[in-house]
Amino acid sequence: MTAKVITISNQKGGVGKTTTAVSLAHYLARKNKVLLIDLDPQGQCATNLGIKQEQGAFYLLVISQVSARDIDFIHTLTRETGRENLQIIPGDQMTGSAQTTIMDKPVNHVREILKPFQNQVDFIIFDTSPSLGGLQERAIWAADAVIVPCATEFASLESAAKTVKTMQGLRLEKAWKGGLLGILPTFFDDKTRESRNSMKDLKEQFGEKVMQPIHAATVLRECWSTGQTIFEYAPDSRSAQEYELFAQQVKNY
Repeated sequence: MTAKVITISNQKGGVGKTTTAVSLAHYLARKNKVLLIDLDPQGQCATNLGIKQEQGAFYLLVISQVSARDIDFIHTLTRETGRENLQIIPGDQMTGSAQTTIMDKPVNHVREILKPFQNQVDFIIFDTSPSLGGLQERAIWAADAVIVPCATEFASLESAAKTVKTMQGLRLEKAWKGGLLGILPTFFDDKTRESRNSMKDLKEQFGEKVMQPIHAATVLRECWSTGQTIFEYAPDSRSAQEYELFAQQVKNY
């Protein structure tokens, strides 16, 4: 079975990309083998899982080609997370240094370096940085499907639209065969006019691609300080239920 590759992307920071990537990966790992790859120089996937940041993502990205020796090296970059079926290739600030190197590589480079894992895991999840560039474009091109978390505020709507436009450009100009799985509204607060209006605007712009929202919740911030996912820290919370519904949609995509 070939792994499904899912990239979490938005050109704006602070929209819940890492929380979404980690929550999705942990939920899918209940019944599937999952590899989470952190391409954000902040390296927060590892932090959210309670493990240390490392330069694994940097070394993965600067590999020139996938030879037999490289395959062995690539496997040494993975780390156990302490959760069954869930491994990670962590990142840190060095990941940003790969941006210059990767610009000289073809658009399919990230997809190519995934080959050692294609028949060993069921899902590969990418977390990405908020800045547009060669790395984010290649992470999108590597994906079978892209999820765009979007905070329910005006600035995030604009960045979500730009991210989708980037995807359209890759399809038209670079023969990308993946697609938009969905727009995930985050930090939703149905008591505020801005949140309600943002949801309305999202549905007008993206229609059926808009997924059920993740409500703003203190418990999601608290997870970070404990090194736990929402399913560990507060499994009975509304946030856990919402991320479970979201992950089920992704699994059935």
